[in-house]
Amino acid sequence: MEFVKMHGLGNDFVLFPPETEEIAEGKLPQFAQRVCDRHFGVGGDGIILVLPSDRAEVKMRIFNSDGSEAEMCGNGVRCLAKFVYQRKLVSQKRFSVEAKGRIVTPEVKVEGDRVVSVTVDMGEPALAPEEVPVLISGDRAVNFPILIENKNWLVTAVSMGNPHAVIFETPVNWRELGKILENHPLFPQGTNVEFVRIISPQEVEVKVWERGAGATLACGTGACAVTVAGVINNLLTQKVTVHLPGGSLLVEWNREKNRVLMEGPAEEVFCGSIPEEVVHSWMLQPG
Repeated sequence: MEFVKMHGLGNDFVLFPPETEEIAEGKLPQFAQRVCDRHFGVGGDGIILVLPSDRAEVKMRIFNSDGSEAEMCGNGVRCLAKFVYQRKLVSQKRFSVEAKGRIVTPEVKVEGDRVVSVTVDMGEPALAPEEVPVLISGDRAVNFPILIENKNWLVTAVSMGNPHAVIFETPVNWRELGKILENHPLFPQGTNVEFVRIISPQEVEVKVWERGAGATLACGTGACAVTVAGVINNLLTQKVTVHLPGGSLLVEWNREKNRVLMEGPAEEVFCGSIPEEVVHSWMLQPG
């Protein structure tokens, strides 16, 4: 089974091309867990299946390292965009991608025959509690308190196709706090968590706790959510450089059009193949 290992700012994925042998739907979570295992598998924060679409030029399905399926992934979209363009699975530099019903539009920047960066129109952010979703009342989920370990943490919840909880603090124990918030009862579908240090109105530093993957080096949708949350809290401008542990993204929220644009790199690390007997043995192991 052929694969390509890629990453966006260290947020790494194992991509499987359209011709990949089909894995039974019920076995996909287990397959993702086995592939992403950094000791007994290929290793990654998730897997991406590149598929045909009847709504866009290409479709992707993303499974986290814990086997859960993600609705959207900004770094994953950039990796997929580079993958399909360089392999001529799409003909235009700007094209549409379907991800669990949501359509996003990446555009590759090419120098020579190499994709050097990808800008993605991530679409409209959602702030209404029922759209995130988060179980609070009101029109917007902005700066509401969640009591954890005798402290009220002020959270702004944003959906970029997947849920995010943004906190404009970076405590020493942010990993422990992120794990608690990921599974907090207020978030019925779980949530990604971003801890933000503001450097200036145009620049932030972010630590990421990803739903289904834990602490990661970068999160594209998280960078978008941070920008939106910062703007509506009057902390940031509409165009922000977001520094993540794995590198930086440029994010702009065009409020007139209500579209979020994200620009950053995607890198191919190596290609390989998983022997059929290994895939078969993974599927026989308990999930």
